[in-house]
Amino acid sequence: MQKTEVLTGEPGATPAHPAHSAAAPADEAPAHGWPRFWPALLLGAAVLPGAVVFVVGRWSDGQAFQAWRTVCLAVTVQALPFLLLGTALSGAINAFVPAHVFSRLLPKRAALAVPVAGVAGVVLPGCECASVPVANSLISRGVTPAAAFAFLLSAPAVNPVVLTATAIAFPGNPAMVWARLLASLVTAAAMGWLWLLFGREKWLRPTVRHTGHRPGHSRWAEFRQGFQHDFLHAGGFLVLGAMAAATFNVTVPRTVLDAFSGSPWLSVLFLAALAVLLAVCSEADAFVAASLTGFSPLARLTFMVVGPMVDLKLIALQAGTFGRAFAARFSAATAVVAILCSTIVGGILL
Repeated sequence: MQKTEVLTGEPGATPAHPAHSAAAPADEAPAHGWPRFWPALLLGAAVLPGAVVFVVGRWSDGQAFQAWRTVCLAVTVQALPFLLLGTALSGAINAFVPAHVFSRLLPKRAALAVPVAGVAGVVLPGCECASVPVANSLISRGVTPAAAFAFLLSAPAVNPVVLTATAIAFPGNPAMVWARLLASLVTAAAMGWLWLLFGREKWLRPTVRHTGHRPGHSRWAEFRQGFQHDFLHAGGFLVLGAMAAATFNVTVPRTVLDAFSGSPWLSVLFLAALAVLLAVCSEADAFVAASLTGFSPLARLTFMVVGPMVDLKLIALQAGTFGRAFAARFSAATAVVAILCSTIVGGILL
């Protein structure tokens, strides 16, 4: 009876003739095989790649593509050594440094633990991708969320690898390095204190994620796996960021840049939004900021402060770790505080 229902689609029907039974799958083939518009897909698959190759080939002869290629390669090559060093150090800390070390170094009072945790971000020389699971691990070990969030925000921006990369990207301009350090620390501490005042536990939904060494596992294997994961993950975003920065520099008309760069406030807001969209790793964003020569130092400082704390990949990581309610509120508040702190610190030092 079940076989009859499958072939005829009518419960209780008599078995169909073998010829009719063989015809049923053939009639259903279009629903499970080729779609009805397969000729259009086939035509597009045949024509579109050729059209793309033709357009790129014609464009590659012009100066626009050469400029795009130069900027993209320059940003990638300059930032790659720092990305390599940062991910290697991050993997080493994850494999060889016990996670409880961070909680033992923090004061018991939450208000004092926040700035200490922000300064402690210097011990995690990795990108923002590494700071999210570490912050979650700190919370699971009893560290107050305010201190863990201050650490989460400061670690990608105040570690020595990022500051060294900033000094290389802005040679002869130590004020930019100090401005980035102070603005990032003030932003991290301010967000930690704001969480103490206005944060709600119902917004926070931490998940269990393991960081650090696991008993019975090889530390070198954990280092290799962590380094490989962080480097490939962050390296992909670096290449995409370099391509986006090159495209931005080549394709955006000068009149549009002048409209934003000519206004102090519009340039700051524009580069802050660009930092969120580009999602460049914190170990490489200084080189991207240095390539945006049409903007003021204050606007480029805002780009480097906002990027490691609020970007698309970081928002996604926070949402997956702590929940969407937390990520939406925390990211929006962090962007506003980061812009304000960058403006105040940059206005004094730059």
